[in-house]
Amino acid sequence: MSKPETTITQLTIGSLGLATGVLASWFLFHKKHVSANDILETVRKAFLKEGPIEGSWIEMKQAPLQKFAIKTTVYYGGITRYEDGNLIQYEFLADAKTGTIIDIYRL
Repeated sequence: MSKPETTITQLTIGSLGLATGVLASWFLFHKKHVSANDILETVRKAFLKEGPIEGSWIEMKQAPLQKFAIKTTVYYGGITRYEDGNLIQYEFLADAKTGTIIDIYRL
């Protein structure tokens, strides 16, 4: 190859690398939120491992949560099941961005 063709090839490869890096970082930092239904299904499967459930719910609207210096958006949800003949309710908080369950507590 001649000098101009080598330079053009190098510039093309460099530009493609730069574009790929910019696109990858954009996807990393602008990740979509996990759907509320996916989070509810995860919690339901975990509870079903311990026994049957009577009902479940999740709020489809995300809510802001701040705990000390940490700010995030969460979904609130709940599970109802029988334990020793009594109907017991649990509520949970799940991070809307990652789907991680932040807290589960018995009411």
